[in-house]
Amino acid sequence: MSTKDDLREVEEDLVRLRAENQDLRNHIRDVGATDQVEISAMISQADEQEELIAQLEGRRDSLLKRLAAEGGA
Repeated sequence: MSTKDDLREVEEDLVRLRAENQDLRNHIRDVGATDQVEISAMISQADEQEELIAQLEGRRDSLLKRLAAEGGA
């Protein structure tokens, strides 16, 4: 797989994860007073998604640097 293909895949994953994370956080906000264990689990899931997003952003930055070094940017 080429660097451009890798970059495109990472960008698509970032868009999808950011949207999912925003939906999850909106759902948490809209739930109101309910099962605290469930809310805690959803918050943990959203936090884990944010960590994954940060890792993907780092991967994207590395791919952009590699693409620039290859002369493809």
